[in-house]
Amino acid sequence: MSFLQVIFRGLWRRPVRTGLTVLGISIGIAAVVALVGMSSGYEKSVSGQLDAIGIDVIVSNMQGGIMPKAFDESVRDRIAELPGVAEANGTLMQMLSVEDAPMMVVYGREWGSFTWDQFKLIEGRLPRDADEPAVVLGKLAAEVLRKKAGDRIQVETGDFEVVGIVDGQSVLENGAVNMPLPRFQEVSGYDGRVNFINIRVPGGSSPAAVDELCRTIEEMFPGLRAVKADQVVGTSQGFQMARAMSWSTSLLALVVGVLGVMNTMLMSVFERKHEIGVLLALGWRRSRIMALILCESAAMGFLGGIVGVVLGSVTLAALQMAPAVRGFLEPDLGWGLAASAISIAVGVGVISGLYPAWRSSRLSPGIALQG
Repeated sequence: MSFLQVIFRGLWRRPVRTGLTVLGISIGIAAVVALVGMSSGYEKSVSGQLDAIGIDVIVSNMQGGIMPKAFDESVRDRIAELPGVAEANGTLMQMLSVEDAPMMVVYGREWGSFTWDQFKLIEGRLPRDADEPAVVLGKLAAEVLRKKAGDRIQVETGDFEVVGIVDGQSVLENGAVNMPLPRFQEVSGYDGRVNFINIRVPGGSSPAAVDELCRTIEEMFPGLRAVKADQVVGTSQGFQMARAMSWSTSLLALVVGVLGVMNTMLMSVFERKHEIGVLLALGWRRSRIMALILCESAAMGFLGGIVGVVLGSVTLAALQMAPAVRGFLEPDLGWGLAASAISIAVGVGVISGLYPAWRSSRLSPGIALQG
């Protein structure tokens, strides 16, 4: 009988117990895939949005929370006058319940600014001017809200006409409601306030010049933070908190998996004392006995990882279609995340098997044969 055959014979000795242990690992791995996939997907959605709009620097007030606070829109005018700024405009963004949708991103965009340029009309038109009480829906938002051009929509206390459906070139833009900034300020109670300043720098500006611009803005406006667009995801407190929460929650599920595998392997060692004693009597080294138990626990981890990736993928697909999530992000499940999840599962198996493997290697052939 080969070494591999001995491993799988040990696993199939108690198929129900092995199956339940694999299921425990798979639930932990599914949590990793789902939570990390959601977090990573949101980061990619934001990065895609900034690329689609063409923002070079974004200014916001993130102090004291994970959502940006509103500040006076006159800041935009002072920033626009700085050397090294080609264009600056203000945006007011809120996450609101819109009709039947429990949560949706709503943007008030400065009319005539470059933040409207990425939209490709699918149906209807854009607002005529900054004063028209009209909204433009991203194509995903239109699907969720079941709206088309010409319909009416209620946003906060305002009643608006849907004048257009657009492709915003990113998941977040396609899931958003857009209107001229003054109209959104009026209905949301944020008159004269924005929570983002979007900046474009002249073509050919060096990275050092952009860094200097960011420092100048932060010195001029204490409390505001100016960040290059390609650094928003990596430096944002909100994204860092989301990553930490996803991994910490997953860790709890993995701890349960570790305990389950360890219990299974200890029971296996106890039940197989006679078999282990025979193998030792036949000349197997104690290191080979340890390797046998570790390989069995690693194999359970591998199987749990495969099942967990499948369960996590199904969970992500279901969440992606949920009205509360659709339009916010596109969950990210790439080969990298799947490979990392399976590697974690194998690691869980190996760690769980260390103590049982050590216990098995301590058995005496004579005592084991008596069991």
